[in-house]
Amino acid sequence: MLKKVLLGSLGAVLVLTAGILLGHFGIQRGSTTPDWVVDVTQDVDEALIQKFIAEVDNIAIQENLRELTKVPHMATSPGDEKTVQYMLKRWQDPETGLDQAWREEYKVYLSFPDPNTPNKVTVVSPSDAVLYTAREKEKAYSSDQEDAEVVQPYAAYAPAGHPKVGLYPPTHRQADQEDPGVVQPYAAYAPAGHPKGRLVYANQGKPSDYFLLNQTLDLTGTIAITRYGGEGRAGKAINAAPYGVIGVLVYTDPWDINDGKMSDNNETYPYSWYMPPSGVERGSFNTHYGDMLTPYLAAKDDTYRIPEKNITGIPPIPTQPIGFEDAYALICELGGEPAPSEWQGAFNCTYNFGGPGFKPTSNFNNSDVKLDIYNREELKNSANVMGVIRGSVEPDRYVIYGNHRDSWVHGAIDPSSGTSVMLEVTRVLGRMVKQGKWRPRRSIIFGSWGAEEFGLIGSTEYTEEYYSKLSERSVAYINVDIAVFANATLRASGSPSAQSVILKASKQVKTPGSDSTSVYDNWIRYFNRTSPAYGVIPNVGFLTGAGSDYAAFIHFLGITSMDISYTYDRTKTRARIYPAYHTAYDTFDYASKFIDPGFTSHQTVARTAGNVLMRLADSLLLPFNCSDYAETLEGYLNKAMELYTDGLAAHMIAIEPLQNAVRNFRSAAARLDQLIRDSDLANETPLKVRRINDQLMLLDRAFLDPGAFPDRYGFRHVIWASSKAGQATFPGLADAYTRARSTGLDSDWKEAHRQLSILIQAIQGAAHTLGDAI
Repeated sequence: MLKKVLLGSLGAVLVLTAGILLGHFGIQRGSTTPDWVVDVTQDVDEALIQKFIAEVDNIAIQENLRELTKVPHMATSPGDEKTVQYMLKRWQDPETGLDQAWREEYKVYLSFPDPNTPNKVTVVSPSDAVLYTAREKEKAYSSDQEDAEVVQPYAAYAPAGHPKVGLYPPTHRQADQEDPGVVQPYAAYAPAGHPKGRLVYANQGKPSDYFLLNQTLDLTGTIAITRYGGEGRAGKAINAAPYGVIGVLVYTDPWDINDGKMSDNNETYPYSWYMPPSGVERGSFNTHYGDMLTPYLAAKDDTYRIPEKNITGIPPIPTQPIGFEDAYALICELGGEPAPSEWQGAFNCTYNFGGPGFKPTSNFNNSDVKLDIYNREELKNSANVMGVIRGSVEPDRYVIYGNHRDSWVHGAIDPSSGTSVMLEVTRVLGRMVKQGKWRPRRSIIFGSWGAEEFGLIGSTEYTEEYYSKLSERSVAYINVDIAVFANATLRASGSPSAQSVILKASKQVKTPGSDSTSVYDNWIRYFNRTSPAYGVIPNVGFLTGAGSDYAAFIHFLGITSMDISYTYDRTKTRARIYPAYHTAYDTFDYASKFIDPGFTSHQTVARTAGNVLMRLADSLLLPFNCSDYAETLEGYLNKAMELYTDGLAAHMIAIEPLQNAVRNFRSAAARLDQLIRDSDLANETPLKVRRINDQLMLLDRAFLDPGAFPDRYGFRHVIWASSKAGQATFPGLADAYTRARSTGLDSDWKEAHRQLSILIQAIQGAAHTLGDAI
């Protein structure tokens, strides 16, 4: 018995000793934190953000722009290849470059005019004598406007101030408009042909415009002249064809772009930022985005291509853009009844519908307008230039920053203002990486997209090729296309959950010319809204269409996206965009004299967008706010209930389930917000951080429905798809309801019910993604 007691006591002592030793060494071992623990708790470094802001240089941006605009660089042209090589050189620089940079090729379907047989627009007599010929190219002005009559550099509609100004020498070179690389104005993807007919004026070429015009006269066999605005480029011809119109002209009315100014003797460029009379807005006349022969497939050499005859969304009839000096000569001679007051423009004559054709008193009486269009389509190799800074902790999470590279001519503002900003962002960040001072938590991918002007092709093909990887791993996409429209204030659009990070970044950057006023404070004076949660804040718009390269990321992949730029004071001008847009006048001289002298607004965009980029790449917890999304859904719901409740109820369709879905989303967002507030994420398991970040990252993905818009390529996001209803509410429901009310057809009311059900399911699904894992 004693032996057993002794043995038991000895065993207890041994167990106790082992426990003490294990505890001692365990504590000692735990007192040294492993390196990986430090790494996984890495958060954004505010000092590094301030260092980035300080190092962004306006003069460097100016020199980027000068280099990028030396030659025209339309997609796939020799000038485009020069910019490819320039981007690669910069991103592969051993001191300021990225970890890796490369080019990716796609074979894409593009449309060009025949350089040997220019497109022509003429007025011809019954005997085919040419009475009038529109300009085939824009008027050339000297690019070194240095004499005393020319105004000093100024920024259109900018606040007063004293920014740091970069000095640049006068260029003293041949006018940019005479460069042999300048493409003749044309309507890309409009078919070749030689229509001849009486001219009619069709305002903006909207369906309602042609409907009204057709009530007044027979449109069969006519040529329509339309003005930019109100309808997409291709729509002006697509809407015309069913009425028998055989050709379309498009021009920019001075009322819409120049505040009515028309004279290049003292009012327009080269004396101001306004479009001169011969200026012509080029453009891609298609309604879909991406390569048209390879929908949903990356356009590689061996990719299947649909027959060209199956392409939709392009003009079915010949179309040609012209300058307003030629439009003036034609419109002011038209006969027939006066057009409605809202159709009138800046010309000092009455805009008539047309007889069809010209007035009996006109020198063009009994004459036709003839279009000789020689456009042709080609398969061409187009390159994206890609670069990456590899993340240190979560390299499999991507923050993507992009801007297209190609332009219609020199493209100083569109897109080279954005490219010059992106190059400065990568220079500063690249040097920090090369010097070992910084490496982001997550990987940053930079994209210099090709062939955007032809329909967002480079970015779309990229998303198609890497669909699975991007869908699973992308945190956000930042787009800076036209960085500076003018320099009055910031303008930003994006997913509602990204609003908070954009506003935070804007508070840390000073507005140009001020040491005390932030971009945020300046912005709120120009564009603001009242938020139920925050009061009066700057208004961050929505990405409701396909206006730039964010389209494939938000609409097709459901990646949280944003678009950032500087713009003008819209209370001081009616210009729908900066006046040299897509013309041969969009040059370095134009940008440096009239858009942003000193390049301080470019600098401000670089600082703001780079700030957002660093926060998205470095923050331990992604700086997204799902409750801001709930606020947007509630605003959309209120408008939908106001507009559609009674009409839907009359057809036995209840809107209450939509109310319940939005309410559930708000509750789920509030619970996730509370979980975040109650968590000490830096001291908790990294898996918890990863789980919450995935919920925030994948939120926009939850609103995708591949079957929602089967006839619209790439539009799968049921909240942000574009709408023709003109209402700030859910787009699929708005369009379907508007159509059903118009036609009264049972099938259209069923579609309205279907769209409502799609919407309810998407919002409920999004609410579930914000809730518990099970």
